[in-house]
Amino acid sequence: MKSESGENKIKVLYLPRWYPNKYDPMPGLFIERHALATLKHCNISVLYVHADAPRDSKQKNVKNPKYEIISSENNGLFTIRIYYTKSNCKFKPLAAITNTYRFINSNIKGFRIITKSVGKTDIVHIHVLTRLGIIALVNKIINGTPYLITEHWTRYLPTTDTYHGFFRKLLTRIVVKNASAVLPVTENLKNAMISCGLKNDNYKVIPNVVDVDKFYPSSKKNKSNKKKIVHLSCFADKQKNISGILRVIKRLSEQRDDFECYMIGDGVDFEVLKHYSDKLGLTDKFVFFAGLKENDELVEAMNDADFLIMFSNYENLPVVILESYSCGVPVISTKVGGIHEHLNENLGLLVKPKDENEFYEKINFFLDNLNKYNKDKIRKYSVDHFSNEVIGQSLYKVYKQILNKKTDTF
Repeated sequence: MKSESGENKIKVLYLPRWYPNKYDPMPGLFIERHALATLKHCNISVLYVHADAPRDSKQKNVKNPKYEIISSENNGLFTIRIYYTKSNCKFKPLAAITNTYRFINSNIKGFRIITKSVGKTDIVHIHVLTRLGIIALVNKIINGTPYLITEHWTRYLPTTDTYHGFFRKLLTRIVVKNASAVLPVTENLKNAMISCGLKNDNYKVIPNVVDVDKFYPSSKKNKSNKKKIVHLSCFADKQKNISGILRVIKRLSEQRDDFECYMIGDGVDFEVLKHYSDKLGLTDKFVFFAGLKENDELVEAMNDADFLIMFSNYENLPVVILESYSCGVPVISTKVGGIHEHLNENLGLLVKPKDENEFYEKINFFLDNLNKYNKDKIRKYSVDHFSNEVIGQSLYKVYKQILNKKTDTF
């Protein structure tokens, strides 16, 4: 395949730690969108390896394959998903060795399938460290294929403090040092990685992408007299602080009744939080749990909103905020991670994390002053910063620079 300029397209292999899979269509969706955004300029393939739970081989009529390989194509994006069965050995060191072998073997199988299908890879693009970075580094040493890293993980941020372990840190430093480029999704994450000793001469911030042709302001608007607040997340309360949102909504409900808050999504704390909402007397009165929404249903829900709220304790740059902008919907969010890099007074308001009084005040203000926010200006910001064209072109430029230099530092 050739690019629009007539040149042979660069072949890029994505190795993501998170990716939509047969169990859950949501993890790593933003990584898939990065790949789709770059298809116009490059030949992108994806290899995703997923560990299945151990299976009881003693059960009758239960298939116990060590590997399940599924290939697919989405708008020209060639994807191999390999599911390997984790060991059920009770001796943990042996189980760990077996699982490591199956993980590595799955990647080797995937490399061979993709090479046979689309040809030799020019660049390997890692999404989320560290294991896949080691595979890319070994591949670079053996085959001379350069690799780069896009990092999304919050583990390097001081607020999460989950980047531990001598060997993990050592290997991560080696992997990052030998990458041709490191592309954190926010400046904040870049600084956090550097502060953790992850040095590289070619850091470049490239944020997440939004399909602005899909997330688009609708002329149809909910005709309800009540203003509609939306929160969308994975319902992990430690990070998203949904319990804090519910307490603030409770306070608002005691002062006014001109709003409804729709909680969209599903996750580990969904039932606990719904029960908490029941206890506060909010459910189906002021708070409505809409469950998981995707594709057109999600776009419709975003378009129906008057504003989006996030009260997270830590983040990088949630795609849901960018999708909200694309629909022309303003945002109230905590000032955590890299959110403040893309949330100014024309787009919404920032609050301090865990400050329920300030959050209450800002929502109260929004409910009375929504006319201050210009839908067209909000959307334009999303188009100018996060569209497929902008992000795809940015990634393509990095790929070209890497192939023009192709320097080895190991």
